[in-house]
Amino acid sequence: MNWLAVSIVLSIVLTVVLNVALRAFPRTGRRIGQELAQVADDRPRSGVYVPWKAMIVVSLVLTIGLNLLLWARR
Repeated sequence: MNWLAVSIVLSIVLTVVLNVALRAFPRTGRRIGQELAQVADDRPRSGVYVPWKAMIVVSLVLTIGLNLLLWARR
């Protein structure tokens, strides 16, 4: 099977599994969110800005681009 198709299907399956798990155990998701908020509140404040949304988008684009490049070379 094509690696691009496999990676896309696995990405979708893992996303669905994570969403189902969070729906099945709603307190766990809320608790994880509270723990992350606590960690964020406890860390020292600094002027560093981390564009995490942009990092996710760039990561997805580069992953798809790399898969397309490797697929085209075959």
